[in-house]
Amino acid sequence: MGGGAGDPPVHPAAAAAAAAFRVDRALQALGFEFTRVTAEEVVGRLPVTETCCQPFDWLNGGVSALMAEATASIGCYVASGYRRLAGVQLSINHVGPARLGDLVQARATPIQLGRRIQVWEVQIWQIDPSTSERKDLVSTARVTLLANLSTPDKMKSFEQGLKKFSSKL
Repeated sequence: MGGGAGDPPVHPAAAAAAAAFRVDRALQALGFEFTRVTAEEVVGRLPVTETCCQPFDWLNGGVSALMAEATASIGCYVASGYRRLAGVQLSINHVGPARLGDLVQARATPIQLGRRIQVWEVQIWQIDPSTSERKDLVSTARVTLLANLSTPDKMKSFEQGLKKFSSKL
């Protein structure tokens, strides 16, 4: 349950407590599990199930785009000091298949952390579930976000929940 090769395992009790908070409802409804959430990196995994596949039993490109947008957005939110954000542009290239039954990992890292605009790169890899090693690149994406919007008061509870969630990963 660690964030990747060489990461320490996450204690099951911490994982269960963190699971109660929903970082991204749409993505987590598909079975995505966040394993690291910081201002420098957002990482998570998704088992490729029938729900995630197109009719040929390959990971749907829209699901890959959702993983890219969501992980970059969460990273932007944290890196901006928990300011409201808006996606401006998403560009994704699908370079290899992930098939039904595979495990994929999305890793978002910042390219540019400006005060107004942030740009994040997201790579999605097939993962060997027995070793947590990357196997094949599935998709690569670039996400541009507007990061300086005023944050409504109702988002304070989300900010607190995310801080608590990420501290347990």
